[in-house]
Amino acid sequence: MRTLIIVPTHNEAANICTVLDEIQRHVPNTDIMVIDDSSTDDTRSLVRKRIAAGDAIEIVEREEKRGLGDAYLHAFRLALADGYDAVVEIDADMSHDPAVLPTMLAVAERGIDLVIGSRYIPGGSVVGWPRRRTWLSRWGNRYAAIMLGLAVNDATAGYRVYRTDALRAISLDGIQAGGYGFQVEMTYRTVGKGLSVVEIPIQFRDRVAGTSKMHRGIVFEAFKLVTYWGLADLFSMRRRRRAYREEVQAAAAQNRSS
Repeated sequence: MRTLIIVPTHNEAANICTVLDEIQRHVPNTDIMVIDDSSTDDTRSLVRKRIAAGDAIEIVEREEKRGLGDAYLHAFRLALADGYDAVVEIDADMSHDPAVLPTMLAVAERGIDLVIGSRYIPGGSVVGWPRRRTWLSRWGNRYAAIMLGLAVNDATAGYRVYRTDALRAISLDGIQAGGYGFQVEMTYRTVGKGLSVVEIPIQFRDRVAGTSKMHRGIVFEAFKLVTYWGLADLFSMRRRRRAYREEVQAAAAQNRSS
């Protein structure tokens, strides 16, 4: 299974070499694409040195910070055009342990469309987050599951493997979320298309070096979009039910008149 591992970065000089080393150690026969949005530290120069040394790494340098979702969409389109069979999402800050990658890729290779590294199934955990952030993440996932009808415990997870056939099936056009709501939207589209999703337990560790990119605007965007999609689904379901009742009533009236 030809696989592209996508690592989005913004000022990750403190972590990038470590995560690249670990990826190459655990899954040596995969290609890596670093999508860098306007880093002002040494992130780019460190990646360029790896490329010059012959590592199977590509860097895409973007001069504006366009957000996590936009970075992944850009990389997904490049992967689809280049004929990859699968793509991996992984954070650059070592929150996601690359040692789990062989297991996740093995599950995807068996035909699973989306494999999620999950914090919130038995065996999964979060280490190093303050209680408030853990609470927010857990309840955010529960809210998304209820509003969108998702039988997924960690829809916001950023550690994933997609088969590229699944990306083609769900379509990358019209994705609305730019921040961490992007993960929920992609999960929502995947489930909506009836594609297969499997969660693998992971231990998520908060970053040790560098600065978190999470802020209130990202949280609010995700909450707003999940609420909108959930209400839209509810009204759409009611319209379908009303149309169905009207069809049944019309058919019954026609039968009586005949």
